[in-house]
Amino acid sequence: MQRSARPSVIVWAFVPYVAVSLVHVVLLALDHDLAGPSKLLLMPLLAVPVLVSARRIRPPVTAALLLIALLFSWLGDGAGALFPTAPELPLMLGFFGLAHVAYILLFARHLARRRLPWWTTVYAVWWLAMIVVLGPHTGGLLAAVGLYGLLLAGTAAFAARCDPLVAVGGAFFLASDTILAFRLFLPDALPAWSSPAVMLTYTLGQGLIVAGALLSLRRKAA
Repeated sequence: MQRSARPSVIVWAFVPYVAVSLVHVVLLALDHDLAGPSKLLLMPLLAVPVLVSARRIRPPVTAALLLIALLFSWLGDGAGALFPTAPELPLMLGFFGLAHVAYILLFARHLARRRLPWWTTVYAVWWLAMIVVLGPHTGGLLAAVGLYGLLLAGTAAFAARCDPLVAVGGAFFLASDTILAFRLFLPDALPAWSSPAVMLTYTLGQGLIVAGALLSLRRKAA
């Protein structure tokens, strides 16, 4: 009975994150004032299933890497609110870049189940296309945007070596940042509804990455 109950612990630990994610996306679509504060709840709530599962996953560094990725993601989410006197975009790129480094280490060293699939070359093509299309509009941030794009593509590519949930999560994360990049550097290219689309794909991506990672680690522990 104890073994069969364990998966339900993971599922229920995700419920607050899923609920607040849906509320946040709706608030964003309505341009409500509470959209900003609700965004800062997302990553702490996603850390709950990691903390619930931490005792049963080995090695402990895997839980640490997940929590580090979520911490830097949270700092990236709240860069403007938490550091109001600092330039928001460079700070956001830096924090999320560190989150991607943690994810890449986790995927490459602890979750990889297969070699890098051939189709992940699409992520290299994606990076080149983004540089060509958005590069002229990034100004002094071209180097930072290019480096961040490499880390983002690396996360998506290494995620493809892992559990399918992790792979899909990595693709959603990349999709979210792609939409966001166009909204930042080519704002007239996308409709207004693309703002909630950024967070919908982001919350899906992060949630699937964490869920897939925890399931993989718990299977290894079993």
